[in-house]
Amino acid sequence: MLQTPNAASVALIDRDKVLLIRRARKPWLGRWSLPGGRLEPGETAEQAATRELFEEVGLSVSELRPVRQMVFVEAGQFVLQVFATTRFEGRVTPNEEASACRWVRPGQLAELETTPGLEAVVQEAFAILDRS
Repeated sequence: MLQTPNAASVALIDRDKVLLIRRARKPWLGRWSLPGGRLEPGETAEQAATRELFEEVGLSVSELRPVRQMVFVEAGQFVLQVFATTRFEGRVTPNEEASACRWVRPGQLAELETTPGLEAVVQEAFAILDRS
């Protein structure tokens, strides 16, 4: 059952790689994750995902496709709506929320310390975009 999201993220895919950030803040400090964050009042999940991606890595995106919702209870309850796209403009420029950024092939995810469920959601994102 779908819940009302209070956070959103984007699997930004360029050919065979996905963009990850290393989180510079809690929760999951130091782990690799998709760019994203909490919704602001009055925002839709898609608007929040677009804003957060621009704030965290300086990229503008379009044509977001919903991938799935994920629920986390570790640091307060997060209902995260994950989106995916291959459409972006700009140059990757991390802000203070990302200690690093890198493009990663899905097969490399197992080698990284990531946020929970990242490998599965990235695989789903690639599958959804392959079908479009």
